[in-house]
Amino acid sequence: MASYEVEHNVSPESKNPKNPPRRPDLSTFFSTLEHVDTTSTSNEHSLPIPSDVSAAFRSLGEAFQHMRMYRSGEGPLDGMIESLLTDAEAPPREVKGVSQGFLDGEHGLWWDQWKLIKGMIELDRVPKKSLKKDMDCPICGNPFLEDEYPLVVRLPCNKTHIFDLECIAPWLKLHATCPLDRKDLVKEKAPLPPPRDEEEDGEYDDMYA
Repeated sequence: MASYEVEHNVSPESKNPKNPPRRPDLSTFFSTLEHVDTTSTSNEHSLPIPSDVSAAFRSLGEAFQHMRMYRSGEGPLDGMIESLLTDAEAPPREVKGVSQGFLDGEHGLWWDQWKLIKGMIELDRVPKKSLKKDMDCPICGNPFLEDEYPLVVRLPCNKTHIFDLECIAPWLKLHATCPLDRKDLVKEKAPLPPPRDEEEDGEYDDMYA
């Protein structure tokens, strides 16, 4: 079957030059991520191969470099690219990213109980009705409302740190930190001890008085 370019006599470079894709193709990154993501049940007890770890960081760094070509103004993207390519040159022993459940905002009784026990947090979804026309993603630079069905999330470190999920998710799978303030997003907090019942304590003491 002939391609779109052949059928319409259009060169690949000339097709929509002023309207680049909202985000670069990340299929290579996600296929590499499958081999190094230790939050996955298939990899949770294994240590990834350094070359695979390096490839994951490099593929995302190069994808973000492509995005940077169409990104104007300041933002965290330059620092993210530098960090990714640095890690590609000297890959860590394991990838310390977030779980898919953290990204999905997984719900259910068992998940709520687990979060309570472990003091965990997750990504909040930002409803479309609360987005304003001048609000854009810090990573891609595109206004959220340019997307007919925006999927926007708020990071738990700061209520103003909101991103397109498709932009922030790949970063969080490799770094469990906010790209704006670099705070750790999944650091487990010690659960609070259950409150003591003073009346019960008194009754217990009276038994042995």
